Amino acid sequence: MSRFHAPPTSWEIFCQVVDNFGDIGVCLRLARSLAADPDRAVRLWVDDWQALSRLCPAAAGLPAEGGKVEGVELRRWRSPFPAVEPAEVVIEAFACEIPPNHLQAMAVRPQPPQWINLEYLSAEDWVAGCHGLASPHPRLALAKRFFFPGFTADTGGLLRESGLLAARDAFQAEGRAAWLAAAGPAGQPDDTLWVSLFAYEQPGLAALAECWAQGDRPVCLLVPEGRVLADLAAAFGRPRLEVGETARRGALSARVLPFTDQAGYDRLLWACDLNLVRGEDSFVRAQWAARPLAWHIYAQEEEAHFRKLQAFLDLYGADLQTPARHALTDFWLAWNGRGDTAAAWLPFVAVLPDLARHARQWSARQAVLPDLVARLLELCTHSVKANG
Repeated sequence: MSRFHAPPTSWEIFCQVVDNFGDIGVCLRLARSLAADPDRAVRLWVDDWQALSRLCPAAAGLPAEGGKVEGVELRRWRSPFPAVEPAEVVIEAFACEIPPNHLQAMAVRPQPPQWINLEYLSAEDWVAGCHGLASPHPRLALAKRFFFPGFTADTGGLLRESGLLAARDAFQAEGRAAWLAAAGPAGQPDDTLWVSLFAYEQPGLAALAECWAQGDRPVCLLVPEGRVLADLAAAFGRPRLEVGETARRGALSARVLPFTDQAGYDRLLWACDLNLVRGEDSFVRAQWAARPLAWHIYAQEEEAHFRKLQAFLDLYGADLQTPARHALTDFWLAWNGRGDTAAAWLPFVAVLPDLARHARQWSARQAVLPDLVARLLELCTHSVKANG
């Protein structure tokens, strides 16, 4: 039996930061997107305040228990967990476990909250069949539903806030040159290939840097501080690289940028000709940038991540001509440790014009689909299984 619900007006999201910024990046963007409607109250619980503050600097100045930033109530997830009234929709991000006392509070409400497990993004075939499925709690009168973001109409969509693509287009038309002049090294030639580099540790970077340094076209890397800096420094024969420094070698230059908030990272992606990204949040934002990209996927046990990587390549590259599709696949695999990055680079850079057109078309096709918040609202408003 099913029934309709009024659109929920109170939401809360639980986020445990594992070891990177992907989890908190997704949750913060989701919270902000939900809070864009002033009729919604949105609360975000975070167990790593330092990670949150890197992406949202205003959080660092909040009181001990938290406070409101950009319409989102930011709260510290501590133990023991405080006794608070659950929201109408409770989202546990990426299979984190909601505190037991909060689950109990959810179960005793006259109308139990809608409980959503926000899953990781994937293009694998099985995702559509699992999206929206319910799982009853073994002891409490609660059931959570699985929400899978994705790239097709039968999944949960992608995070895309209102006005994002219009802001991107305006920046790329009018603001890009000034942004690059301010962020990059002075005196870069007009034909410079601007590349953003945000990656995990990357053993293949040394060979690729050699290829760039020996190439005919100038390449300039813009590198936010992060885990790849040690490999970048080694590629330039230096013990370390600090924020603000520029390294040069042949046709290659690199500028280390300070870690930025989410809006600043978007502008970096919009400005560059090629975006080398990592994790989930950066991966999605690079697709909205409508520029060629390569994804450094988070490694999983038994190399399970390669199935996820290949599933996306199959979907993303389906409309590409054979040379571009092969060059894309070979470079992405090499960037993830299966192949020679330098050998894969030359075929890849040769098809960058084709990949640039494709990236714009892919972004436009994804923008026709409902975004993640719209799909969440649809799930929480329609076709809800009644209790009992």
